[in-house]
Amino acid sequence: MLASPAYAQGAAAPGGADFFLQLIPLILIFVIFYFFLIRPQQQKAKQHKAMIDALRRGDQVITQGGLYAKIVKVMDDAVEAEVAPNVKVKIVKATIAALVSKTEPAANDN
Repeated sequence: MLASPAYAQGAAAPGGADFFLQLIPLILIFVIFYFFLIRPQQQKAKQHKAMIDALRRGDQVITQGGLYAKIVKVMDDAVEAEVAPNVKVKIVKATIAALVSKTEPAANDN
């Protein structure tokens, strides 16, 4: 005989419990990614959307390009802002990075 009986028996068939034990590290990695990467990004996006939805005429903002501007007119997807006296530009709402100062709403504001 070329093979001894000890080697000829082969390994045991893979069991179901071994498979689940191998999945535990992958599940743990996903949970860590969710709590440290995915969830904070979702919360940040939600806060940014709430800030953009609350913009009013007279608010002072900073754009992602670094411009300080005062909002003159609020439209559906953009705002008209004054960056210097008598210099108005149209800015997409999504590119507003921060709100510097908020004005009190007037009776005829949008």
